[in-house]
Amino acid sequence: MQSRTPASRTGRPRSAEADAAILAATRQALVELGWSKLTLGDVATRAGVAKTTLYRRWAGKNELVVDAVAELFDELELPDCGSLADDIEGVVLQFAAILDRPEAKSGLMAVVAESTLDDALRERVRTSIVQRQMRLVLEGRERAQFRGELPPEPDPEESARTVELIFDMVAGAVVHRTLVSGKQADEQWVRDFTRVLLQGLAAESGEG
Repeated sequence: MQSRTPASRTGRPRSAEADAAILAATRQALVELGWSKLTLGDVATRAGVAKTTLYRRWAGKNELVVDAVAELFDELELPDCGSLADDIEGVVLQFAAILDRPEAKSGLMAVVAESTLDDALRERVRTSIVQRQMRLVLEGRERAQFRGELPPEPDPEESARTVELIFDMVAGAVVHRTLVSGKQADEQWVRDFTRVLLQGLAAESGEG
């Protein structure tokens, strides 16, 4: 009985390492092969694992690619820079830097394109990427409310709508800027975007 305990413990790190290797191999294959030519067999070979190891974790290519892309965005952290504007600028610059990586560009564009024809894939994108990164908006808003920069929202439904709207505005603008327009989200653009986001168009036009 005692001899089984070490074996079970050593198995867990190997499983985590296999997952990491598979996701990294998926991103590499996306860059080199693209969505259409990527196969689970090729990913398994690149990751140095058996096909059965991969199939035990992911049912198909759609789920695998979404998780590989989602892992990149899990690197995002909301910095505490002392003000809401500076916090937003910090996280947006991080987001833009991730989107500038070839594996993020190819992966995100592929899953978004495929999800237009696949409701299940769209739902996985929503739960694995969008909902997971909503945490940044929640954290930033709570911090700003604690500082007195934003008013509290006692209505839970209104609060949830606000969080979703903020996320859509930030993520949509950065993705469009970097992946659709193909322009750089540099410090000046991020600063201007943050100012318009916080002040609104009326304030920007000098309405008084």
